[in-house]
Amino acid sequence: MQRVIIPFLKIAILIMGLLAIVFGLIGLPQLAEEAAKLNPEYAHFQYPVLIGIELTAIPFFIVLHQAFVLLKLIEKEAAFSASANDCLNKIKYCALFIVIMYTTGSLYLSIQSALHPGVAIIGVAIILIALIISVFAAMLQKLLTRAIEMKVENKLTV
Repeated sequence: MQRVIIPFLKIAILIMGLLAIVFGLIGLPQLAEEAAKLNPEYAHFQYPVLIGIELTAIPFFIVLHQAFVLLKLIEKEAAFSASANDCLNKIKYCALFIVIMYTTGSLYLSIQSALHPGVAIIGVAIILIALIISVFAAMLQKLLTRAIEMKVENKLTV
């Protein structure tokens, strides 16, 4: 079963990355241009919002890479290692960075009375998803740390 799941997850990660690249380079700028034309009073927010969203793409791709590395470790049966712990740590902090960036951007747009309800819903969804990923990674990291400690204790006992 593991032979099927890990390659499937690797393909899913690659597809997510490709979709993010296509949407970030093609779809998002076109949407921003269209929104600026439809709402000229908010056109001055076009580039700051685009820059903010593109900045959050960096930790997103780091998370995808770390998830890929984690899958490779599981495939090599090295899931209970310091490398896996480091991957989870990076995932946790990148997800927190995304939460902070989107929360800051949403608050800024809200203060400027420029936060459209549809955009707010998408922003809240992204914030919640990133927060869930961060908390889940932190919990897994804590469990992994404990499992590594138990593994070391067992080696010393025998």
